Amino acid sequence: MNNKTAIEKEKFNPPRWALKAMSRTHIFLNRLTMGKMFNTLQGDEVCFVTMTGAKSGRSITIPLMYVPYNDGVLLVASRGGSPNHPVWYYNIVKNPDLRIRHRGAEMALRARLATAEEKSSLWPICDSHYAPYADYRARTDRDIPVFVCEPATNQ
Repeated sequence: MNNKTAIEKEKFNPPRWALKAMSRTHIFLNRLTMGKMFNTLQGDEVCFVTMTGAKSGRSITIPLMYVPYNDGVLLVASRGGSPNHPVWYYNIVKNPDLRIRHRGAEMALRARLATAEEKSSLWPICDSHYAPYADYRARTDRDIPVFVCEPATNQ
């Protein structure tokens, strides 16, 4: 538990419409440049994750911070340290088969939630690829989920 007040925590809960608009713009610009630009966000690597919507069943692509891990990636459901899971968390829980694109390379991966025991060794890896994750953990009482995404052929 941290000592932040409810008001302090609430300021880190960006509106869904703002996150959606930023994501769509980022994806559009990356596709417009045929993947040659907009592969970073403020200097940190981004990957584009294509998943199936939990409710809609539609194919959805979103940019997330790129954290390479073994032959796959780690996806951190931080939502900037807000008190709620990001919407995409529920998509992956229901439909764990994903496509990840990073700088032109595509991977078919299957996601699973990291166990509490695994997370203690995964957080340093996540933090080394995107330092704000440590701040996000400090902002919230929520146990931020980490997905371990591994090649689908290994499942």
